[in-house]
Amino acid sequence: MAEAPRPPLLALEGLEVRLAGRPVLCGLAGELTGRVVGLLGPNGAGKTTLLNTLLGFYPPSAGTARVLGRDVRTELPAIRARLGYMPENDAHVAGTSAVRFVRMMAELAGLPGKEALERAHEALFWVGLGEARYRKIETYSLGMRQLVKLAQAIAHGPELVLLDEPTNGLDPAARERMLRLIAELAGSGVRVILSSHLLRDVDSCSDQVIVLKEGRVATIADLAAERHANRRFLELETRGAEVAAFLEGLAGLGCEVAELANRRVKVVLPEGVGVRALYGLAAERGVELRRLSSSKSSLEHLFLRAMENGANGTSGAGAASAAIEGAQRAGL
Repeated sequence: MAEAPRPPLLALEGLEVRLAGRPVLCGLAGELTGRVVGLLGPNGAGKTTLLNTLLGFYPPSAGTARVLGRDVRTELPAIRARLGYMPENDAHVAGTSAVRFVRMMAELAGLPGKEALERAHEALFWVGLGEARYRKIETYSLGMRQLVKLAQAIAHGPELVLLDEPTNGLDPAARERMLRLIAELAGSGVRVILSSHLLRDVDSCSDQVIVLKEGRVATIADLAAERHANRRFLELETRGAEVAAFLEGLAGLGCEVAELANRRVKVVLPEGVGVRALYGLAAERGVELRRLSSSKSSLEHLFLRAMENGANGTSGAGAASAAIEGAQRAGL
C-alpha cells in the first residue's frame, strides 16, 4: 500500500487576527511544505502573532490556518499535542534547576513523570547542558538559557517545533551552535518553523521562507529552488546624476533591481548578461560604479523585493534598507 502523502506543514487560508480591535494579521494565504520554514519580517510585521495564533493563544478573527493538516479553530488540542515551542522571552520558573524545569514542561506536554525525567536528561545532554543540568536556571548565561528553552521544546518528541528568535542576543559562537542544533533537529525528521529577523540564520538552515510585512504575506519562496537556479547576485555602489536612468537600463537588460540606502543597488543578472554589460551601460549613462561585489545568496534580494512597496503603495526601499542593515549589525 502506498504511503499517504504528508500534509503541508502550514496552510494559511485568509487568516486574520485582530487584537484590541486593531488588525494585526490581514488575510494571510499560502501553503508551506518545507522541512524548515523561515518566518521573516521586520519588527512588528506579525511574526510572533502568527506563532501565537498557531498555538491557540490568539483566536482567528476570520479565515483559519491548518498546522500539519489540522485546523486551529476546531482541532487545537490535537495541534498542541504535536508541537514544541521555544518562546523569544525567558519563561522559566525561578529557583528551579534545568532538569526539573524541562521535566515539568515534558509532563505538561503529556509524558508520565518517569519518562519525562528521562527525556529531560536526554534533551539537556543533546543541547550541551548535561554537566550543568542541576544548576538553577537563573545562574545560566544568556546562551545557556536559550539552550534550556530549546531542550524543553523538544523533550516530549514533537513533530513540529516553533522557534521564536532562537539566536536573539547570542554571540557568534553560541549562535553557530544554535544553528547547528536546529539543522540536526531537522535532519532527525522534526519539522521546524524558524522565526527570525536575521537573514543569514534563516538562509543557513531553511528550505522555504515566508516574509511578512505589516501583517500581510509579502512573499513565499522556495529557497532550495532559488539556490539551484545558479543566478548571480551583485551589489553595486553608484555615483552620478543619472542613476535613475542607469537603473531603468538595468531593467531593460532583464535584471532584477532592488535599491538600498547610500546609492547602493542589489542586482540579479539574468542568463546571458555579464558584468561587462553593466559597466558598458554605466559608461553610456554617465554613472560611476564605485564598488561591485558578487554573492550566490538569493534571500537578501528576495527580502528586499518583498519590502519594496510600503503601505498604501508608497515606496518601501528605505524601510527595506533599514531592515537589512539592522540585521547586518545584529550579525547578518
